[in-house]
Amino acid sequence: MVETIGVVPLRKNSKGLPGKNVRPLAGRPLFMHAVEQARAAGLDRCIVSTDIEELVANPPEGVEVIARPPELAEDTTPMDAVLGYLLSDCVSGAARIVLLQATSPLRQAEDIRAALALHDRGDHDLVLSVVPAEKSVLKWGMAEGETFIPLVTPEYCFSNRESLPPVYRPNGAVYVFDADWYRKAGTLGGGTIGMIEMPAERSVDIDSLSDFEEVARRLTASHGGGRAQVK
Repeated sequence: MVETIGVVPLRKNSKGLPGKNVRPLAGRPLFMHAVEQARAAGLDRCIVSTDIEELVANPPEGVEVIARPPELAEDTTPMDAVLGYLLSDCVSGAARIVLLQATSPLRQAEDIRAALALHDRGDHDLVLSVVPAEKSVLKWGMAEGETFIPLVTPEYCFSNRESLPPVYRPNGAVYVFDADWYRKAGTLGGGTIGMIEMPAERSVDIDSLSDFEEVARRLTASHGGGRAQVK
C-alpha cells in the first residue's frame, strides 16, 4: 500500500509573529498540534521540514525532522519550492502527501480524514480544505489599464448579494495529493481540485499575536486549559 505522509513546513522567521511555530500553545509548541493531529488521523509518517536549527539538532521524540536549505526559508519562498525540494531530495517513490500548516492548530483529525476520503475517490488531483467566504467578492474585478475586468462574470457585478452563489476560500489547514502527481505537475495548481468544508471556528490561520491569543482563548474555553482535542 502507498504510504501516507504528513508534511508540516516550519520557518524560523516570521514577520507577523517571530518564533510563532515553536511558541507554546495550550502546553506544547504550536507545530506539535499539527504533528499530533496527523498521528490521530492515522497517517503512516509525519515529517517536519524546517530551518530551525534547534529542531534539526534535537527533534522531539517520534518526530521526523528534515533540514530545509536557507534559500528555501525566505519570506518570499513559495510552498511549491519547499514541496519540490522535499519530494525530489528527501522523499522518494510513491506516497500520498498530507500538507498540514502549523498555523492552523484548530484543525481536527476528522478534517484530515475527510480530505483523505475525498482524495480516495480519485476524482481530484488535489483536495484542500475551505471555509465559507463573503459572496460579494464575485462583484470585484481587476484593472487592465482603465478597463474593469470582472473576476468571474459581468452579471455578478450587478446582482444582489443574496442572489450570488456561495463562495469558499482555502483556509490553509489541509492539502492532500499524490507525490508522483506533484513531481509531474510541479505545482499545487496543476490539476483538478476538490474541497472539504471546515467551519469558520476551526479555520483560524495564525499570522499575528492577536491571532495566537485568540486561538489560545478558544482552546482554553473548549478544553479547560488543556490540550487541543483530536478526534
